[in-house]
Parts: sequence; structure tokens; C-alpha cells
Amino acid sequence: MQNNKVWIGIFLLPTFLLFCFIYLIPLVLLFATSFCEWTIGSDIIFSGLENFKQLFFHDDSLKIVLSNTAVWILLQSTIHIAIGVALGLILSRKRWYTDIVRTIYIIPNIISSAAIGILFLCILNPQFGMVNNIIRRFRPDFMHNWFNNPSTSFYTMTSTWLFYAAIVTILVMAELTAIPKDLYEAATIDGASRIQIARFIELPLLKNIIGTTTILAATSMLQKLDIIIMTTKGGPGVSTMNMPMYIYKTALVDNNYGLSNALGVLLILMGLAIVWLINLIYGMNKK
Repeated sequence: MQNNKVWIGIFLLPTFLLFCFIYLIPLVLLFATSFCEWTIGSDIIFSGLENFKQLFFHDDSLKIVLSNTAVWILLQSTIHIAIGVALGLILSRKRWYTDIVRTIYIIPNIISSAAIGILFLCILNPQFGMVNNIIRRFRPDFMHNWFNNPSTSFYTMTSTWLFYAAIVTILVMAELTAIPKDLYEAATIDGASRIQIARFIELPLLKNIIGTTTILAATSMLQKLDIIIMTTKGGPGVSTMNMPMYIYKTALVDNNYGLSNALGVLLILMGLAIVWLINLIYGMNKK
């Protein structure tokens, strides 16, 4: 028995070391340096809560950044998930179009976000973009820059990812295959319609997978960076700036790593709060 414990420890050691070097040590350094004044080319100086005071009391942009991030998380957790679940329920009916629609719908999810950003830049280009060309057939003088106009930039950016919920659809369809056929047969014998079956059988049994995909969708908004860099870079102003983009700008553009690490601490706390809240809403820890 003692030898088994030794071998278990030996096999777990590489994983533990990787976890320490890749996650644990950077996480500790992040929290430690968030209380420091740190710029490249100067010494790291402990400054206490000055970075957090700067963020909460003197940074007007942070309010807009937090608002943008919160709205995107909310939209991703509701509209995005609703589209994915609805399509999963529809495509699980095994009609002749199921495989075709599923294949077409998953294409935006297998293309890199950077490529999607370039694609939308071309489609919405104010001079030669397809959208403006269609509108100019009815309004010849129409010229609108969708990404760089403050009135439309946020909604345009949102449209680049909100409606593409193929991952949610696939996970829902996979979970539907695990529902016992006896339930469907019993419901059919009792005269239940397809809508009633979806409402009273499928959706309750999909609760855990919907909660899981909601967590994945919501937390993905705390990582969304590449498509913003490729399109608006957070502009105009900070109208499309989210927390990851603001951290990137603060660290690599403004050369303020102490302040950016304080933002990183806020981002981690936001992620933990989101996971806790979604678990609470869906009751995922209950049978």
C-alpha cells in the first residue's frame, strides 16, 4: 500500500509542477503586484491600495468598461444560450435538413476569431462593404462606418459573436440523446404535444447542461480580446472596451503593469462571482 502511494505521488508530480508554474505562481504574483507600482524600466514599489483607489475613484473609463463587460455577459447568458438551446431542440428532431443546418451553423465557431473580425470588417466596410452596398440601392448617398461610429459600434461588435451558438447547440443535442426513450413514449401515449414534451420533459432534464453552457458562454466574455483588437481596438473612445482589452491597453500600451494586475484581480473576482451566481440560479449542485 505504501509503495502504491509513492508511485501515485510520482505520477502526479509532473502535473502538480505544471499547475504551480503555469497557474499557481502567476496567480500569486498577480495578486502580489496588484498592490505595487510597477512599470517596465523601474523598480517594483509597494503602494498598498493605491491602484484600486485609482481604479474606483479616479478612472472614469472603468465604469464604461465594466458596463460593457456586464452587458455582454448578460446577453451571452440569455440570448446566446436561448438561441443555442432552441436550435438544439429543433435539430434533434432528425429532419432531412438537420445535418446541413448543423454543418453550416458551426462554421463561424471553427474559424478563428481574428478571421471572423477581418470578415466583418470587410462586410461592414463603409465604402465597399456588402451591407452598405445593399442599403445604397435604396439610399444612394448612404455612408456609415459601423465599427467606428459611437452610436453603432457596441451593437456591431456584439453581432460578431452573439448569434453563433453552435457549441451550445451541439452540447444540448448530445444531452438530448441521453434522455430515456421511455419518457417520450409515455408522454406520447398520454397525448402530449411536441411543445409540451420540450417544456415538461426535455428542458427540465437539460438544466445542468444549460447551466454549464451558460457558465462557458458568460466566462468567454471575460476572455474576449482578439476580435476586438482586429476590429475596433476598444474604440471609438472606450465604447467597445471590455475588461480583457482594458487590461491589455493598461499593461502593453500605457506601461502600467501594477494597475493592469489590479484590473486582473477584479477580472478573476468577476469570474468567480459569475460562476457562483449561475450555479445558484440553475441549482446545479442539487439533484
